[in-house]
Amino acid sequence: MARRRTLPRAFYARPTLEVAADLIGKVLVHDEPGARTSGVIVEVEAYIGEDDPACHAASGRTPRNAPLYGPPGFAYVYFNYGVHYLVNAVTEAEGHPAAVLIRALAPFEGVGLMRERRADARRRLVKAASVPRPIPDAALCRGPGNLTCALGLDARHNRLDLVASVLRIEDHGPGVLDGLGPVAWGPRIGIRVGLERPWRAWVAGHPSVSR
Repeated sequence: MARRRTLPRAFYARPTLEVAADLIGKVLVHDEPGARTSGVIVEVEAYIGEDDPACHAASGRTPRNAPLYGPPGFAYVYFNYGVHYLVNAVTEAEGHPAAVLIRALAPFEGVGLMRERRADARRRLVKAASVPRPIPDAALCRGPGNLTCALGLDARHNRLDLVASVLRIEDHGPGVLDGLGPVAWGPRIGIRVGLERPWRAWVAGHPSVSR
């Protein structure tokens, strides 16, 4: 396997759009004992400051969004629409609320466990005793709620240090996205405001990117 290097604090302590661009091709890891799962980041969105109407900080600091104002390189995990959790990497200087939402991953390690978690979640959702139709591997981590389910992330992971915890982002060097499309930029999706800002980045044509 290629070399692994956990991204340092300095990686996150930069302008958010730069961090967003550089996160493409990095590997998001949840390293529980005996249950390591990970995926290559293929889609992200940037949220920057109180003047960004789509950012959680648009209405000022609250107990919920406090991690956005904290030091860079920490996780901001929150429950969205009462349905699923989303994971963000906090960026820029402490006191300036900004983060990058991880929107999609290409499954990399622990794919069998990812399948089990997604299937269990679907059974609970429909309250069915039967085994649901298998989810294609490319779709296991397509969308921010699906990837947290597949990696087993929830409120316990909010505020974890991405530099020194079971949740981290690694650089595996060149090669993890060889042969795939270029990085494209466009409007963020799943929001109603701030659509004029082209702050979503993704690997063009990748099957794990949001449709």
